[in-house]
Amino acid sequence: MIEQFIIYAIIAGLCVAIPAGPMGTILVWQRMAFFGDALSHTALLGVVLGVITGLNIDITVIVICFVVASLLVFLGHRDSLSTDTVLGISSHATLAFGLIALSVTTAGQTDLYGLLFGDILSVQIEELYWLAGGGVLMLLALALLWKSILMVIINEDLAQVDGVYVLIAKLTFMGLMALIVSMAMKVVGVMLITALLIIPAATARRLSRSPEQMAAFASFTGAVAVLLGISASYLWDWPAGPAIVAMATGAFTVSLLIPLRH
Repeated sequence: MIEQFIIYAIIAGLCVAIPAGPMGTILVWQRMAFFGDALSHTALLGVVLGVITGLNIDITVIVICFVVASLLVFLGHRDSLSTDTVLGISSHATLAFGLIALSVTTAGQTDLYGLLFGDILSVQIEELYWLAGGGVLMLLALALLWKSILMVIINEDLAQVDGVYVLIAKLTFMGLMALIVSMAMKVVGVMLITALLIIPAATARRLSRSPEQMAAFASFTGAVAVLLGISASYLWDWPAGPAIVAMATGAFTVSLLIPLRH
């Protein structure tokens, strides 16, 4: 018999890995891996805000990540600042200030290791409802706006001419990014969120002929990494979050041996 906490962990991991596939696909296509890194570090500020205000931490993480993501997009369009400069500053600054504020405000009561590297093996049934609901919401939103988001990625001007509301598409994507960051915190933690988004998508890119195939393969790769990572954690007492990322990295390494599809 499989332990109940293992079943909960697997379900939780799949609820995050499957929608993370298409989200990571968009990030890889836009060459925005560093953007996901900056946003994941921002999640710590959301945790601090939740602790200070007494509000639900998941909600505060989503709100602060959405605000910061929108601000990063705005700053990235300024001529005086390059995008990689803005992302580099915000990524390390938010992580540093978040860790400082977290250590001061919680007085050591918060599981810092769990926040940084995930605590998927302690998922409770109430958290499963939240993760499953968030995952379904993300997949529905992506299904409705997939073509619009891809058109914005390819060429914003052409997308606007074709009737796409560019600003709405961008803000929706920012909201989905904030949601996936909040969800992934429980699975792999702040430090490894970007890895869960980028590595399966990078693996799938080598094996795909279209964005849709890439999104599907990325979700599949992420799901397999979750299953193998949790199995390794259970059998060999590895930390679950890093184990999931290690399995995803193994899949990417194997993909390098496969000839590219044209």
